[in-house]
Amino acid sequence: MTETDLVPVFDGHNDTLLRLYQSKEADVEKLFIEGTQGGHIDLPRAKKGGFAGGMFAIFPPPVEKTKRAAVPPAPSDNEPLPPELPRSEALTSTIAMASILFRLERAGALTVCRSAGDVRDAMAKGSIAAVFHIEGVEAIDPELTMLDVLHAAGLRSLGIVWSRPNAFGNGVPFRFPSSPDTGPGLTDAGKALVKACNQLKIMIDLSHLNEKGFRDVAEISDAPLVATHSNVHAICGHSRNLTDWQLGAIRESGGMVGLNFATGFLREDGRMNADTSLEIMVRHVDSLLQALGEDGVGLGSDFDGAMIPAVIGDVAGLPKLIDALAARGFGRALIEKIAYRNWIGMLEKTIG
Repeated sequence: MTETDLVPVFDGHNDTLLRLYQSKEADVEKLFIEGTQGGHIDLPRAKKGGFAGGMFAIFPPPVEKTKRAAVPPAPSDNEPLPPELPRSEALTSTIAMASILFRLERAGALTVCRSAGDVRDAMAKGSIAAVFHIEGVEAIDPELTMLDVLHAAGLRSLGIVWSRPNAFGNGVPFRFPSSPDTGPGLTDAGKALVKACNQLKIMIDLSHLNEKGFRDVAEISDAPLVATHSNVHAICGHSRNLTDWQLGAIRESGGMVGLNFATGFLREDGRMNADTSLEIMVRHVDSLLQALGEDGVGLGSDFDGAMIPAVIGDVAGLPKLIDALAARGFGRALIEKIAYRNWIGMLEKTIG
């Protein structure tokens, strides 16, 4: 398959900014543009795999003294929530990763997009279309003054929580098997954040949020419900995955879900094991299509943030998933919806 034959992919979630931030390299632009060993996304591999853009997440990592693997290596049904992150720590890393995003843009590696039209324009020019996303809003104060600053800088999508508590709500712990009903809902500050995001046209990501928080967003928000990188709980009973009623609420709102490539959220045994087949990925896509319809399904790889199937490997392996969908009998029009058109349509609805 040549680059001209590739189906472009606009992806719902990656953690590439975190990888670059943690690399401690002074010239991360060169690292991204020229390519590097390890990790999942850089410019040469993106071009090879048809990666046209996506939500580039800023995830404030745990402080060193509490640092642990983001996802436990083996399934556990009593895994505790990671501790809260001090706002000062989150603010430092959030600003640093935002700086990396804008440095990459200045270097010509990507285009920061503030609207669906910007995404279309960037893709038409062959530039990676990057939407500024935050995963876990610990850097934002409960009074939401920092939200205004980040929005002015280009923030257009946010996940209220990662899998830990903060001033706005509670994430789900990494438990398997477990329902996502693991704690209290949004705080008053969290409810105010939802309303502010609606007003500013910032897309709200429900991935990592617990069930009661999900219900709160569904009740308050006037925007479609979106989970950028989550899978089907009926197939993999992980707390991070979406139950039937959650999928129903997303469909009713006209929302969508991006397929997460993390093996522990794909496999029936909940294990992080790179020896995971394309077949189970396609099975989740099939199930999402049944629950949400053809307009409600996209990809949300979690590249640079999770163990993904070895058969995919990195962003250059995206065509293998596209080929697997074609082999299942999906037509070109449906594949294009899943690969990029649905995400662009959802951004049109949520950020303009």
